[in-house]
Amino acid sequence: MIMATGLAESNGYIYIEANGGLNQQRTSICNAVAVAGYLNATLVIPNFHYHSIWRDPSKFRDIYDEDYFISMLENDVRVVNKVPEYLMERFDHNLSNVYNFRIKAWSPILYYKDAVLPRLLEEKVIRISPFANRLSFDSPPAVQRLRCLANYEALRFSSPILTLGETLVARMKERSSNYGGKYISVHLRFEEDMVAFSCCVFDGGEQENEDMKAARERGWRGKFSKPGRVIRPGAIRINGKCPLTPLEVGLMLRGMGFDKNTFIYLASGKIYNAEKTMAPLLEMFPNLQTKEMLASDEELAPFKNFSSRMAATDYTVCLHSEVFVTTQGGNFPHFLMGHRRYLYGGHSKTIRPDKRKLALLFDNPKIGWKTFKRQLLGMRTHGDSKGFELKRPNDSIYTFPCPDCMCRSNKTEDSRALSAT
Repeated sequence: MIMATGLAESNGYIYIEANGGLNQQRTSICNAVAVAGYLNATLVIPNFHYHSIWRDPSKFRDIYDEDYFISMLENDVRVVNKVPEYLMERFDHNLSNVYNFRIKAWSPILYYKDAVLPRLLEEKVIRISPFANRLSFDSPPAVQRLRCLANYEALRFSSPILTLGETLVARMKERSSNYGGKYISVHLRFEEDMVAFSCCVFDGGEQENEDMKAARERGWRGKFSKPGRVIRPGAIRINGKCPLTPLEVGLMLRGMGFDKNTFIYLASGKIYNAEKTMAPLLEMFPNLQTKEMLASDEELAPFKNFSSRMAATDYTVCLHSEVFVTTQGGNFPHFLMGHRRYLYGGHSKTIRPDKRKLALLFDNPKIGWKTFKRQLLGMRTHGDSKGFELKRPNDSIYTFPCPDCMCRSNKTEDSRALSAT
């Protein structure tokens, strides 16, 4: 039976729980669209799982334009905001009573056909929780197309986030108007939870030690204090796994040739011990701005206690910067790099420093400024010269959208603006 939309009759409803922060949830949403389309199922608007680290109770429609999402997918995947009442009666109107699949990370799409589809046809409603990273990056073209459609076309931030983000982009361009309206964005991961999770030592003082112990226990309850667990901060740093401090970011950027007149948008959460740690970076780059500096208290009030909404605002401003600098791994920079590649024809200026090399340079007491700068300029040149990067097996399609998402390479400025967020 063919429905009015041109889609075959649905095989049932799939309900997923998207866990993690903003961009891990984004992965779940895009993968859920792909799975629902592949199984000819109806996707229920994903539920965002509340997490003790991010502490954000936002729902899908608080972050994304739900109506736009549904309409952009209507010719490919049915999306509804709830399971019909007649089906929920079977489960006492409680989704926790619906059969839940526990799916292994990075499962191939064929697993969903062989294991999930039969149960879906039988039950008509299934639940998958948790769902982050439950689909292999390497899938058939039809599945990849749905991921691309969801990520780059259907997911648009909600109107309040979009409005604030575009306002901050305009203010950054206005303030840097004497420099062609160009600014660079830096993603700084030096929040307390990141510093604690890294198990690195920074100033090494007693206060830092106590703060980090408390933060680890609060966020991960005994994970780092298990008997027999050995933490080697020195080895972690040499392996390039420590988050860069604001001072190190400043030295890196100066070494790469960015002078004190450079306009910088700093994307971050609440920086650990900010009054002390941010001082040298602000001294090196007096034109540095954050969302808190650019927006009034009244403008930020609706977002203040919602980490994902604040991150979505940062995402928007970084998306439109001349250069994007990432200082730590994670979903935020990986999604941004992919989105910027998609918008700007495969290549956009992105600086991904070699943190192993940086650790050796920073920890060398004999290095002079000229030698340091020569090494950093080489690092920057190498990053800028990579050009068009193609997705390789096991690479994320969200970081490397070419070739799967970029068959239509000649995009107009209007279409770029439409799909920017």
